[in-house]
Amino acid sequence: MSMRAVDSEADTCRKYIVPKLHDAGWNDDLINEQRTITDGRIVVAGDKVRRKKSGRVDYLLRIARDFSMAVVEAKASYKKPADGLQQAKDYAQMLGLKFAFSSNGLGIVEFDFLTGQIAERADFPSPTELWTRLRKSQGPTDDAAATRLLTPGSRVQGKQPRYYQEIAVNRVVQAMLQGQRRVLLTMATGTGKTFVAFQIIWKLWNSRWNARGDHRKPRVLYLADRNFLVDVPKDREFAVFEDARHKIESGQIVKSREIYFAIYQAIAQDERRSGLYKEFTRDFFDLIVVDECHRGSAKDESNWRDILEHFQPAYQLGMTATPLRDDNVDTYGYFENPVYTYSLKQGIEDGFLAPYKVRRIVTTADAVGWRPKPGEIDRDGRPIPDQVYQTPEFDRLLALKPRTEAIARHLTDHLRQTNRYDKTIVFCVDQEHALEMMKALTNLNADLAQRHADYVVRITSDEEEIGRGHLDRFSDVEKTTPVIVTTSKLLTTGVDVPTCKNIVIARVVNSMTEFKQIIGRGTRVRDDYGKYYFTILDYTGSATRLFADPVFDGEPALLTEEGIDGQGRVTSPPREPEPAEEYESRESQDEFVDDSPTDCSFPGPAGGERRKFHVDQGYVEIAADVAYEMDEHGNQLKATKYTDYTMEQVRSMFSSAAELRSKWTRAEERSRIIDALAERGITIERLAEVAGQHDADPFDLLCNVAYSLPLRSRRERAEQVRKGNTDFLGRYTKEAREILNLLLDKYIEHGVAEFRIPDILKVSPLSSHGNIIEIAARFGGTDKLREAVAELQSLLYAA
Repeated sequence: MSMRAVDSEADTCRKYIVPKLHDAGWNDDLINEQRTITDGRIVVAGDKVRRKKSGRVDYLLRIARDFSMAVVEAKASYKKPADGLQQAKDYAQMLGLKFAFSSNGLGIVEFDFLTGQIAERADFPSPTELWTRLRKSQGPTDDAAATRLLTPGSRVQGKQPRYYQEIAVNRVVQAMLQGQRRVLLTMATGTGKTFVAFQIIWKLWNSRWNARGDHRKPRVLYLADRNFLVDVPKDREFAVFEDARHKIESGQIVKSREIYFAIYQAIAQDERRSGLYKEFTRDFFDLIVVDECHRGSAKDESNWRDILEHFQPAYQLGMTATPLRDDNVDTYGYFENPVYTYSLKQGIEDGFLAPYKVRRIVTTADAVGWRPKPGEIDRDGRPIPDQVYQTPEFDRLLALKPRTEAIARHLTDHLRQTNRYDKTIVFCVDQEHALEMMKALTNLNADLAQRHADYVVRITSDEEEIGRGHLDRFSDVEKTTPVIVTTSKLLTTGVDVPTCKNIVIARVVNSMTEFKQIIGRGTRVRDDYGKYYFTILDYTGSATRLFADPVFDGEPALLTEEGIDGQGRVTSPPREPEPAEEYESRESQDEFVDDSPTDCSFPGPAGGERRKFHVDQGYVEIAADVAYEMDEHGNQLKATKYTDYTMEQVRSMFSSAAELRSKWTRAEERSRIIDALAERGITIERLAEVAGQHDADPFDLLCNVAYSLPLRSRRERAEQVRKGNTDFLGRYTKEAREILNLLLDKYIEHGVAEFRIPDILKVSPLSSHGNIIEIAARFGGTDKLREAVAELQSLLYAA
């Protein structure tokens, strides 16, 4: 009986699946073959990074260029048609699609998310059939609306939307076409909310959609609360709209444009202005886009809410980076549940957002508090009230200059150890604190400040246009300086600094919403500039505490806690993080609409006002070093040493040292083990450095850490092979033994990676014994050479 030839997966695609798709009416423009949908998570191990495998679907079927319909997973002909169905379903769910297919070329299996049923098919459904089924189930049922939904997005900028951006655009447009007048979009900072807003407006603009159904293009108002949040989109993403754009400012009213930009403050009503927004009729705008809508626009008592209610007939799109929390419940109450959410955690998992390390640094003033001496006066000659001042009071009630200088010194040392030109944002308590921090950092980096007057700058509302110039240069990836920026709240949101590598928290942050905005300043990935991760330096415990919040959705790659002394030097006594309650009760959760004032004032005795006290003298040290790592599932932070973390991971992979040895002796398996450890954030180099065992064989190092076995050096293992395996070496000629001994010498010096054949044969001193063919001939050929090297490796780990 003759057997049918077995087709590989590639053969299945070429011979069967593509022809069947063509037969069903899917032309090449509607088929994306081998479509990469994620970049692959970035894994940080020490100062090295690697990417996990990117997500890729075999076939992505589209009904239009920017509207995906189904996933097809292909399997080799010897497998069952349904073998790829679960994978297809997983991708379909990720892509927000309702149809998933699996095929071995001979049979086809479909899963319909609309009905929850699996069906075996002889052929693929046509584009029209799937589109009809989708519309019948979830709309739009109106033909005109369906045509508008399929309107292509813009490619003027040459940028193709990522999969989640395409979902976001289509979900919003579909909701609006079906009459939903308030729409919310939740997307993590750095995932391109502005780009999505532009694509939404482009679709509606080019399909001539408007709220009243007239035959005209829509009038859109893009609202935010800071000038750079409207100026940058207007001049960058929305530049293609050219003269249709207009920014409402300086009290000027223009009604002849179609894409308007404004900050609330310019059109709102207050004690000085009657409200410029009232100059427009209630139905003037068809769509209002509210950027960073969590910052007060939806609060009942906010005068910004009056603007949204005045334009109640318009469709209103709110965009936020933060999921529902107690501090943004008004936003969700006004806009209702989001039509789509793309979280920080998902962005990091997909490799579109940068992971981060966290360092928890504790000064002695923060660890035990600071108390004035009896009768001590401040800089202005005022008696300092006798109490113990702790982290929440520093630079709010009391400005302790030695603490500021200790933090600045530690940060400077961090930059010296990494890269002094890594862009860094320091979040301070208020504008005065930002000024003091700027001065301290400038003095500590005087050598670079001498060459670059803007090496350290303060960017707060006090700087006005000067600060805007600093910000423009700081955000520009081509500009080297400014390097360090101190601020308070002005840069918590809306600032795109793609190459920012350090986020410094020098003030208490209680709001999860604000915390996510702050760390969002560092989440951009720039492969071309070597920006794959960033570091959060936490001097107040805010990050340590908020990472432990169950609702936080983006786990750090590494979290450490360390103390610093008055010179900014790291000390090592371990210290547990402060409990959350101690901070929550001390600081109000201010709405961060504008930057904090230059100097904080607080209620004093008998209802009077009390300015904060300034202490310039004294000495502050730094006090603790505790490491936090994610568990093996990436779900929870726990305090652990690097070696303890490695022990847990190795034990979870191998039940015993014998099991590890059985796999380690084979080069291919050894490579897989090293890769698997790297995916968990463990590298042999880093482990050797932490353990102080640079001469140990990696296998012995792992066994010592995981199973408490004695350490052996590479030299000891090599000498054991030479002395205890004379039978093995005796099988070869003198010339072949010389080659094997040289390989052992290379192993002693550099490790097991030196057994790469034939590459190592090209390196001195082995290359002096002839070319690869000549060396292999001494063993009886290439295959015999490889067998000898493989056996040599096995003998190294025989015991």
